[in-house]
Amino acid sequence: MDVLGIDIRWLGHASFRIEKEQKIFIDPFQLKLPEKDADLILITHDHFDHCSVDDIKKLINSQAVIVAAKMCRSKIDNFKTEVAKIIYSIPGDRVKVNNASVEAVPSYNVNKFRAPGVVFHPREMGYVGFILEIDKVRIYHAGDTDFIPEMNNLGKIDIALLPIGGTYTMTVEEAVEAVKAIKPRYTIPMHYGSIIGSEKDAERFEQLASSYTKVIVMKKE
Repeated sequence: MDVLGIDIRWLGHASFRIEKEQKIFIDPFQLKLPEKDADLILITHDHFDHCSVDDIKKLINSQAVIVAAKMCRSKIDNFKTEVAKIIYSIPGDRVKVNNASVEAVPSYNVNKFRAPGVVFHPREMGYVGFILEIDKVRIYHAGDTDFIPEMNNLGKIDIALLPIGGTYTMTVEEAVEAVKAIKPRYTIPMHYGSIIGSEKDAERFEQLASSYTKVIVMKKE
């Protein structure tokens, strides 16, 4: 789907293909077909449904660049002889790849617990989201996160890709609060319909968030 002149396709879960002059994949997971022509692959963290070695294999080629959260090194280093470059990021890092600027931003839980006092995505682990800027259009992929204070200071965001499935990430209601803080022109819900969350969550998010942003509920490709 064309959004502000950029082709954005939801591949399910938290996975996207973004294309304008180059093919960019974020958190590829359970891809239907190999696409050995990726220019840039972004990986937010090391969990199996975001840093999927099998799916990265379907995308890489000798010209590809991988930008991944630092914690992914043990998995991503396996590809260092098969791609042009691997860059490991922590929140605050910035890099330019062809026509895209990539900024790593914080992504973490504040109230999603796997054990008493222990969240699924602790801040200190360095999980990231990404702000991707192409031709002055800024796209924010939030990663696996709750509504966090840093969302108030992201600057202009044209397109936000926000998790809504709950359990490991924001609930629908929390994602609406995030929209109010981020103020994106367009918002695409993600992180539902596979491991956690349902299409009904996406529909409810659209109902609640549409007063604050243009919601695009995409069909999985």
